[in-house]
Amino acid sequence: MKDIFRIAIDGPSGAGKSTIAKAVAKALDIDYIDTGAMYRAIGYKMDKGGVPFEVCDALDAMLEATDIDFTGGDIILDGEVVNSLIRTPEVSMLASQCSALAPVRAKLVEIQRAMGQKKSIIMDGRDIGTNVLTDAEYKIFLTASAEERANRRFKELQEKGEHQTYEEVLEDIKQRDHNDMTRELNPLRKAEDAIEVDTTGMSIEEVVNAVLDIVKSR
Repeated sequence: MKDIFRIAIDGPSGAGKSTIAKAVAKALDIDYIDTGAMYRAIGYKMDKGGVPFEVCDALDAMLEATDIDFTGGDIILDGEVVNSLIRTPEVSMLASQCSALAPVRAKLVEIQRAMGQKKSIIMDGRDIGTNVLTDAEYKIFLTASAEERANRRFKELQEKGEHQTYEEVLEDIKQRDHNDMTRELNPLRKAEDAIEVDTTGMSIEEVVNAVLDIVKSR
């Protein structure tokens, strides 16, 4: 492996991208950049501040005054730790909405690319390998069946004490897939030079090892 390298992990909602990326980052002793959390943070801030989910002067002004950083596993939005505040089903949908706005994507991609120029990182999202880090040394496309992803998400919500039926979670997953794959700006797709890893039926350890094998063998 190179002294400085970038790993781009893309895939649909619920494929385990963040969990795997964090574990791989720890194994390789590099920084994990949670791009999904960045969009969640923007969606949260727009909703909290009453900013319309459309291209407008209010959005531009908000983005100009927005700072996002990662420290010790925490995501910091304008100086405030917002970890738990952005991990709700409502904010998840807001993130999908705001990610379709060109000014939002331009602002966050600028931040993300700058991070990738300074140090070795692993970054996950919907368009990392196809748009954000097109020259990443390693590109992985993580996927799994919609049913598998919904089941994982359903169990997570149950553990958190949130009441949502499996059918509702599955429908949400399918709707997110549709939104992500059909959006006009940088839709979700597998990069031509990405290696696909189908995580259906695989344990976290098995997926992590599969990604590590790809990185260490190239």
